[in-house]
Formats: sequence, C-alpha cells, structure tokens
Amino acid sequence: MRSEVITVRTGSRPVVRDITSEAEHFISGENDGLLHVFVPHATAGLAIIETGAGSDDDLLTALDALLPTDERWQHRHGSPGHGRDHVLPAFVPPYATLPVVGGRLMLGVWQSLCLVDPNGDNPDRQVRFSFLPA
Repeated sequence: MRSEVITVRTGSRPVVRDITSEAEHFISGENDGLLHVFVPHATAGLAIIETGAGSDDDLLTALDALLPTDERWQHRHGSPGHGRDHVLPAFVPPYATLPVVGGRLMLGVWQSLCLVDPNGDNPDRQVRFSFLPA
C-alpha cells in the first residue's frame, strides 16, 4: 500500500472543496486497485457529489437545516454552534473508498470527490490518500 497526506486550505467559512484532481494526481501511474481517502479530523467529512451546478452549496444548506449552528449542542468550545461540526461525521463520513481501473478513478460523469468542512475555526485540513493495488 502507498499512502500520502496532503494539506487542503479550507478557509474560515463552511466549504465543500473538490479534491478530485488531487486524488487523480495521487493515483497517476497506478493501474487497478482501490483508493482510500481519509480525513483525520473530528469536524470534516468526504462526499461524492456533483459540483459547480449548485449541489455543493445545496449540501451546506442541507447541513445547516439538519445541524443548525445554535446553542442546542452540549459540545460548546469554539465558535457558537460548533458542537454541530462534531456531529457532522455521523452524516458525512470522514472516509471514502473509490475503485481505480487502468489508473483512473471510476467516478460517474458528474461525480466529484469533495472535502466537506463546516468548521471555520480550522482553516487547514489534512487528507490521507492510500492506494491499495489489485
């Protein structure tokens, strides 16, 4: 297995950041296998969604509706409502495994691999790519 950690700048606002090109760069030169992606953070996750047509903003809107940033959360350090960020990984998992065939990610036409980070308190995130050859 080959593994590498990259740093992704997410900034100070909630964001859905497309990291497909970083994943493709990591697997370039490989053949068949599995790409496992892991975000070692308690307040971020990974989603495979369409981007650029509004779905990325729709995901953030849906998360705000499902997990509002208010005072209901028992976990209270950080920004107001930050406890919801710690619940996020139960809904948007911190991992994804993708098939690689002939050195290419087997994503659908409109699918992208995205880092979902609602937590503006941490502007930089680590993402671990691991490739397991077939």
